[in-house]
Amino acid sequence: MTIQPKILIADDHPLFRIALKQATMNAFEDALIDEAGSIDDVMKLMGKGASYDLLLLDLQMPGACGFSGLIYLRGQYPEVPVVVVSGNDQDKIIAKAMAHGASGFIPKSMDLPAIAKAIRIIVDGAFWIPPDFSAVQQDIGNEEISIAETVASLTPQQFRVFTLLSEGMLNKQIAFEMDVAEGTVKAHVTGILKKFGAYSRGHLIIAAQKLEADERPE
Repeated sequence: MTIQPKILIADDHPLFRIALKQATMNAFEDALIDEAGSIDDVMKLMGKGASYDLLLLDLQMPGACGFSGLIYLRGQYPEVPVVVVSGNDQDKIIAKAMAHGASGFIPKSMDLPAIAKAIRIIVDGAFWIPPDFSAVQQDIGNEEISIAETVASLTPQQFRVFTLLSEGMLNKQIAFEMDVAEGTVKAHVTGILKKFGAYSRGHLIIAAQKLEADERPE
C-alpha cells in the first residue's frame, strides 16, 4: 500500500476541489495533492513527469468533451489510475466510464467519509463503484472503439484542436484561443483528419459527439 500517495484532483469548480482535497486527506493525511481546473492544466502537470498514484477527474472538464478527457489521459498515461467524479451517476454513465478505462466512479452526491473510503480502496489497487450500481451491459460499438483509440493517439496539441473543433470553432478562432498561427491550426487539422481517416471537419464533430456523456446539470 502506498503510504504517501501523490494524487491529482481535476475539477473546474474550486469549492468541489476543496471538498475532494479534504476527502483525500481524510483517506491519507500525508497525501501529496496537486490541483487542476482544466484538461490543459492536467496535461501540463502530468507532462512534467510527475508520477501520480491517482487522478480524480471531473467528467465534464474544460478542454474535453464528454469521455474524451478520460480516454485521452488513459491513452497517454496508462499507468495512472483515473477515477471519474461526476454529478451524473446514472448506471449507463458509470458503466461507460468503466468501459473506457476508469478505475472507479465517485458520484459528487456522496459525503466526504464515503469518498475518502473509495479513494483509499482505489489507491490500494482495487476498483470502486457505488454500492447501489446496477450492473448494465454498456456495449461500445466498433465505431466508438475506433474513435476512442484515435483520440488516445493524438498529440497534446492535436487533442486541443480536436476539442475546440468539436465546439464548432473555426481555424481563426482556434488560432486565437491557442495563441498560434492559423497555418499551425490548419496543419493540426490535416493531421487529425488523417488519423481519423476523415475528409471533413463535420466528420470530426460527429466523432466527438459519439463520446459525449449526456450529462444532466450538476
